[in-house]
Amino acid sequence: MSTAVKHQPTAQARKSTTFVARARERFLNDDGVPDDRIDGTVRDAISTSWRRSRSFKVQADRLELPFVREPNTDSPLMSAARPVLDQLAVDLSDEPVSIILTSPDGVVLSRAAGSGELLTQLDAVSLAPGYSYSEEHAGTNGIGTALETRQATLVTGPEHYAGVLAQLSCAGVPIRNPFSGGIVGALDLTGWVEEGGSLLLSLAKSATVQIEQQMLANASERESRLLAAYLATCRRAPQMMVLALAADVVLMNRRLRQSIDPQDQVSMLEHAVDQTLDAGTVRRVNTLPSGRTVRLAPVAEFSDTDAGIAVFHVHLMDPGSFPEPRRRPPATATLPGIVGRSSSWRECCDRIAQHVGAGRWIAVSGERGSGRAAVLRAAAGQYRRGTIRVFSAEDFSDADTLDSFGAEIERDDFAIILRDIDEFDDDMLFDVADVLQGREHAGWLGITLSTGDTLPALGATLLPFFSHTVEVPPLRHRIEDLQVLVPAILRQLTRGKELPVAPDAMRQLSKYTWPGNVAELRQALRDVVTHHRSGTITVKQLPPTYRAQSRHTLTRIEALERDAIVRSLEENGHNKLAAAHALGISRATIYRKIKEFGIDV
Repeated sequence: MSTAVKHQPTAQARKSTTFVARARERFLNDDGVPDDRIDGTVRDAISTSWRRSRSFKVQADRLELPFVREPNTDSPLMSAARPVLDQLAVDLSDEPVSIILTSPDGVVLSRAAGSGELLTQLDAVSLAPGYSYSEEHAGTNGIGTALETRQATLVTGPEHYAGVLAQLSCAGVPIRNPFSGGIVGALDLTGWVEEGGSLLLSLAKSATVQIEQQMLANASERESRLLAAYLATCRRAPQMMVLALAADVVLMNRRLRQSIDPQDQVSMLEHAVDQTLDAGTVRRVNTLPSGRTVRLAPVAEFSDTDAGIAVFHVHLMDPGSFPEPRRRPPATATLPGIVGRSSSWRECCDRIAQHVGAGRWIAVSGERGSGRAAVLRAAAGQYRRGTIRVFSAEDFSDADTLDSFGAEIERDDFAIILRDIDEFDDDMLFDVADVLQGREHAGWLGITLSTGDTLPALGATLLPFFSHTVEVPPLRHRIEDLQVLVPAILRQLTRGKELPVAPDAMRQLSKYTWPGNVAELRQALRDVVTHHRSGTITVKQLPPTYRAQSRHTLTRIEALERDAIVRSLEENGHNKLAAAHALGISRATIYRKIKEFGIDV
């Protein structure tokens, strides 16, 4: 491969660059610039990209790119590209050219360059692993525009939408899956504007062809592994329905093909692909167009997400298998004892009531104290027959509880709630799952769990039994519910006595973020009525924690934003700069938000 990428720009090239720079300045300064003022001076692909960049609201005078994720260095694309990129790096070691590989959404996976000065410039514009150079974030550039147009693209100097990239020339080429033709990433060669040109694009195209050829060779090996895994799974369990897939290759045994119609097959395959792409997903159950429910159980021994191979046992359930509910809930369900008027809370309660009334097993997630179990118990009491048994994680510390739970499951029409299943240890999860096997159609079961990452044992044992999950919003995301929650809780605590709350006290309660949710609110009000049994509750009667708040009442959007910042700070060791990068905001913005939201760091 030739490495002679340097060239001196001609006078004509310098003149053309000047014209493009002027056209860009007119475009940026005149929001309604006529097409004929840039057409002819600027290539159609570039002018169209400028318009897209403006619609994305990309900043033309600066770049604030988000750090999206840590690159997956073991992906099939990286495995195929690594030897090609290594050789290209050797060939270009004496040239001021950077070799960049990205994912299909423009996130930089790897970067190599022989010039320290160039690397410093690339760092300054965040053209580095983990950052996104899609047009949505960086505007017109070799990577993002090539991915957007699905065509090899050279962007030179002032053709970049962001002025900070004007010193660079970027030659980007999309990398295609050799089987499906889909875009799997991009290769970009970036150098100084004086030294880049059409030869950079030729080199990038040549290297991309080599990467695609290597992907083809690797895929042949992957398909052989897929066939071996599929045949081994079928031999071990000939009575089971088996699905195996890798890239565009799909294998189904005869029992599965004969049990599911073509329309349902398409839906099942889409669900299987989603699960393969996101190895951490817990949603292994899906409803098919026919109304049947499919549950995919990964065969861990043969599945390899890094190689793109997945093998599943498939379980099908007909809608007629579920017991008929006592009565169907109305479109807007009113659950006894459940208080709240916000749209998010009403929608949550309605969805839970609909699932419980239809006899579907359901998981209710949310933060502790948010009312998960209360809503589930109210819906079960409204729409299920007989006694509702509730078991908590603490109950199972007693060895006899598992036997009691098993006896309930053996009843013909059981109705059970399991609370806080994410607090079960692994052994207990497997024991409970064993008890549930074969009883999916005999009764009804609801569970509660915390929002967040799911433990592997939980995802492999209990969650596959549940085809529907509803998340209960935390109190800070429905702060308007305090207007009805506070009086209702006070009536409970005073056994029906009316204890009014002054407007200033209610405003102060609304400014608090309630990390303990409704449970914390109940405890705070219990402290109030212990010392104040009559008259109006004012700010002075509130516990000190709730009197000290001075922020304004957060809207739901502000509460979501605050949560995102708190999570990012926790995930980045309370490093504000790292947290800001992870969120895609500037350091000044995160400092301002921390102060505005009163975040304790």
